[in-house]
Amino acid sequence: MVGERVVEQLPENWRWVVTTRAAVLLSLAVALLSVATGIVNIEQPHADFGPFVGYVPEVVQQTVGFTGALTGFLMLASALALRRGLRAGWYATVLLMPVTAIQGLLQASPYSIPLVVLSLISLPTLLITHRQFSRSIQLSTTQLAAGGALVGVQAYGTFGAFALQEDFDGIDHILDAFYFTLITSSTVGYGDIGPTSPQAQLFTMSVVVLGVASFGIAIGALVGPAIQARITKTLGKMTDSQLELLENHVLVLGYGELTEPIIDELGRSDVPFAVVTKKRDVAADLNERGFTTIVGNPSDEAPLERAHIERANAVVVATNNDAEDALAVLTARELAPEVRIVTAVTDRENQAKLERAGADAVLSPAVIGGSLLVRSAMGGDDSALIERILEQEN
Repeated sequence: MVGERVVEQLPENWRWVVTTRAAVLLSLAVALLSVATGIVNIEQPHADFGPFVGYVPEVVQQTVGFTGALTGFLMLASALALRRGLRAGWYATVLLMPVTAIQGLLQASPYSIPLVVLSLISLPTLLITHRQFSRSIQLSTTQLAAGGALVGVQAYGTFGAFALQEDFDGIDHILDAFYFTLITSSTVGYGDIGPTSPQAQLFTMSVVVLGVASFGIAIGALVGPAIQARITKTLGKMTDSQLELLENHVLVLGYGELTEPIIDELGRSDVPFAVVTKKRDVAADLNERGFTTIVGNPSDEAPLERAHIERANAVVVATNNDAEDALAVLTARELAPEVRIVTAVTDRENQAKLERAGADAVLSPAVIGGSLLVRSAMGGDDSALIERILEQEN
């Protein structure tokens, strides 16, 4: 009985949620283990464990220790991408997972056993859940151009320095050239590699100018939107790019005593929704909980247009004020003539007015609650629903 009740309270897609979270958590665990074992094995003097003892050169073992930590940080980024449901994150994780297992074997250390085992266990889970990570990365033209400029400058500096290696002190191969370009364009400049001719000096100055510019543009274009999204979330606002994803959703207008049960029910049913409220503190709290929220008057056109009311499946109006509800219904009906609008009425005498304003259904919580209580007292079959409502109240 208790088990059936627990299952009934779970969302319909609970299997999808569980497997998705399992894939993300496993990827995160592998990433952390890869970083930890990589750091531990960087200074290990020689291979002393596993089937590859005596076959792994010391330079290879030290290299896989360093690259193991690097792979772990890349896995952290791919785990965050998985958390957002990105397809690119799934591909990156599937490619990196075998790499972490191979690096763990080549490290030839007992500390690498958990990493190898967990990597091999996690890979089938990722393959099974591949359909659940379907979101694509949406990059603007500016972001693509900034990323291309950054890569282009690094390529220009690397191949240019390698071609002029005779005019530099310390460049013997392509890795030296890339190292020189990276520390020069990032303005670190250790001074271990320097130009020895006027031509090399001019080339170095061009790498400095282009490198600093490309880094600045890339940070502004690629990281700036994420910072802006975080700030707007803290202030209780949503960016237009986030709101652009709204489609076939339920639009909740206003925030009052009925709003929390409405949000809980929509979340339990896994229905996409957005809330429009003029209370900034409430909007900030809802955004922090992961709900799409817009600060604005529910009876104004601008916030409803930002919430793409024309693409909504339904509108729920619940401001706890019949007059404000009527204005919100009028605005919603004007902007979306075909959308279904449902509202709650505080005073039963205002039901007809709300219907004339354009509401398709006007419900009275007091009347519904009284009817359910009477049906339960008379032995009706709504006991389960009433118990569920009472549990939510408690």
